[in-house]
Amino acid sequence: MGSPTYGSMNVDWENRLDMPRLRRERLARLNAALDASDLGSVLTFDFHNIRYMTGTHIGTWAMDKLIRFSVLPRGGAPVLWDFGSAVKHHRQQTPWLDYDYAASHADAPLSGHERHHDAVSPVGPLVGDDLLGGGARFGISTLRGTIGPGARRAEDVAKKVYEVLAERGLQNEPIGVDIIELPVLFALQDLGLTVVDGQAVFLEARRIKTPDEIGLLTQAASMVDAAYEDLYEFLRPGVRENETVGLVAKKLYDLGSEHVEGVNAISGERCSPHPHVFSDRLIRPGDPAFFDILHSFNGYRTCYYRTFAVGSASPAQRDAYKICREYMDVAIEAVKPGATTADIVSLWPKAEEFGFPSEEAAFALQYGHGVGLSIWERPIFSRFTSFDAPEVLEEGMVFALETYWPAKDGWGAARIEEEVIVREHGAEVITKFPAEELLVAGKRYYTTGGALPILRDSQSHLNTETHTRESRT
Repeated sequence: MGSPTYGSMNVDWENRLDMPRLRRERLARLNAALDASDLGSVLTFDFHNIRYMTGTHIGTWAMDKLIRFSVLPRGGAPVLWDFGSAVKHHRQQTPWLDYDYAASHADAPLSGHERHHDAVSPVGPLVGDDLLGGGARFGISTLRGTIGPGARRAEDVAKKVYEVLAERGLQNEPIGVDIIELPVLFALQDLGLTVVDGQAVFLEARRIKTPDEIGLLTQAASMVDAAYEDLYEFLRPGVRENETVGLVAKKLYDLGSEHVEGVNAISGERCSPHPHVFSDRLIRPGDPAFFDILHSFNGYRTCYYRTFAVGSASPAQRDAYKICREYMDVAIEAVKPGATTADIVSLWPKAEEFGFPSEEAAFALQYGHGVGLSIWERPIFSRFTSFDAPEVLEEGMVFALETYWPAKDGWGAARIEEEVIVREHGAEVITKFPAEELLVAGKRYYTTGGALPILRDSQSHLNTETHTRESRT
């Protein structure tokens, strides 16, 4: 039995996904990863790590701005600094951030009042709001440098973070950071903080998914199932790649997606080599076309390829798809707790076998990656890296496996991707749109002799009886 898929709403008559539990368990995993490290705190400017830590979201427009930041002190609660009026909203709508750190740490050596007056600090008296508490506070970073250095935004960010650490006696412990602007880094260092790489703490916490995370990932995949159904009915000669992107985006937003991160729509000769971006190309009879649909449902992503032929498929395209599917199937069969990423990629072809000079040149064609609040999380599967740094598969991991194979005619190619959950006895596939064999989309055509074959070369003069007979001899 597979993971359940619910509607996008909560109801009183069915035990569905539990968002409070989701937030609690994510923070617990992050605290455990921090406790297992040698860091005193972690500081994040990454949009997805902030959401994992605090359960907050202010819109996907903010994903690349680096304006929000949040710190988790060892043994404490998250403190979030957010953009303008978002803080007022958080204080009204996110009670889980109103955490009284002092009340739960009665044996702390100094009370908030005592620390406020007695702590010696390079930023002067500790005057931050909600001392010794978590919660949401007002504060923004440099807007990726667009606020000039004269406004001293970087120094203000560093001061805010320092105050929280000093309140807890953690200012002399290493602080791990995921991504950071250089002026902010330098400002933190100027205050005497030891700034180190903190990405590993977040990646470790997010590596195993909670039951509610798995439920959200499954729901997100089910929405892409529906988008592929519409896409299969829509594909035909005369459609442009960008039109298919619009169709998919509308379907996903109608179903409740919060962000369509991308739709790679690749057709015809653009399939080989794979450009990873859609265009305005007009789809023609007999074209191969593959798509990757990436979107977010309550923060949880999909990465989900499917390949079609439009109108008909050439023998070369059929053969490419068959090879691509075989590499996918052997990989899924090998997924189980205790196996490693190196075990999986060893089943895939070397780069030279499908036309590339090195594994670096072929990176992400035979590939696998964790899926969660980001589309690329741990574990990573690649012949380029996994033999040197193999990762052990564990129950509760969710990742996507993707394979690629170019057609021998030098024109088309096949691309397949399945998202899987590592279960006790193997893999559970949560991407359900049919992909066992190559699907032919578009109108069926009829001649005086009956239905036009859907396995045919797109060049009509190569499909005559004479040519077919000669090709067999």
